[in-house]
Amino acid sequence: MEPILLSASLARKIILHAAGLAQKAQFGTGREAVYRLIDQLGFVQLDTNYVVERAHHHVMAARIPDYDVNWLAELTEDGLIFEYFTSDAGYLPMHDFRFSLPVKQAFADRHKTTDKQEINLMKQVLDRVEREGPLMVGDFENDRVEASSGWWDWRPAKVALERLYLDGELMIARTKAFHKRYDLPMNMVPDDTDITVPTDQEYARFVIRRTLKALGIAYAKEMAWRARYVKGNLVKQELAKMVTEGELLTVQIEGLKSATLYMLPDQPTAIELSGEAFILSPFDILNVFRHRLKDFFGFDYQIECFVPAAKRKYGYFSLPILVGDTFVARMDAKADRKQKVLIVHNLHFEGLELGEAAITKIISALKAFVHFNQCRDIEFKKSNTPAYLDAIASGFH
Repeated sequence: MEPILLSASLARKIILHAAGLAQKAQFGTGREAVYRLIDQLGFVQLDTNYVVERAHHHVMAARIPDYDVNWLAELTEDGLIFEYFTSDAGYLPMHDFRFSLPVKQAFADRHKTTDKQEINLMKQVLDRVEREGPLMVGDFENDRVEASSGWWDWRPAKVALERLYLDGELMIARTKAFHKRYDLPMNMVPDDTDITVPTDQEYARFVIRRTLKALGIAYAKEMAWRARYVKGNLVKQELAKMVTEGELLTVQIEGLKSATLYMLPDQPTAIELSGEAFILSPFDILNVFRHRLKDFFGFDYQIECFVPAAKRKYGYFSLPILVGDTFVARMDAKADRKQKVLIVHNLHFEGLELGEAAITKIISALKAFVHFNQCRDIEFKKSNTPAYLDAIASGFH
């Protein structure tokens, strides 16, 4: 079957609509919108960085105007979503629970040990949770034999808890302070949840469909990434079969020479963009695959908190700013929660001409972002385009 030819503009619309960024409140408002968004994306990445509000909340607030940071915990408590490390740590809809089981089995196989001390510790930790209910790392005595030598030098109880979590013996809920609380799956997974282990083919096809639903248009490598912990997964084999069966379409984008691109046959294509401005997290579904930003949006982006300070171009935690289907700037910001001020260290504009309408939309998005970060004021430090910065700053007077 010949690939479907799409214009670059339509491809961007499809990708943004799949990501929930075609317009503000694309999934509505309220707690239900949070669930609908997670169900659409299949996976919302969780991150601990707190320079601005954490990434999973940021993803929600960018799309849901009245977002409340307590809603994720409530949806977890109600058994509608769960946290797990499928390809990264994130929130998933509970009705996809059975498809986390192959990943858990892969971790369990990797963690197999004959060390009696390790086996006994795992049993002791699991036994305590069974007897006492949900526990945190701090509920276990400091069982470290030697002093910590680094960030990842966890003490044995912490290692045991994390292994039991990855293996599927324990699950995680979060406190309001974002600390992990470990509990038994039987206490967190509703009784009517399907827990049958999928076949290898079922798992591969699930990953393919889920990834394409969230990304709109995707390469094989993004789907393979989502299944990366399940060794010998059938994603690439099933991709070819699904194209032959008419379950998937191949796509070619005008002006882009690339590896094969895929799309679901029922993917909406009659899409209108509202042209709103969105300040996005580095861990947003739209930004986590750098090659996609280059290929589809002509935007060369890297999160620089992992880059040595001397080599950073834009700042420690720069946030992409999208207007319509164009990335117009990146903003390195930090929320000073004591002073209630959002400090913008650097507002770097791409080499584009921005009209008054775009500036107005950026101001509106910034005001919402200040409020979302529990700040009252904003302080701008520098920009590569002073005229745009002055125009934006004047919108706050």
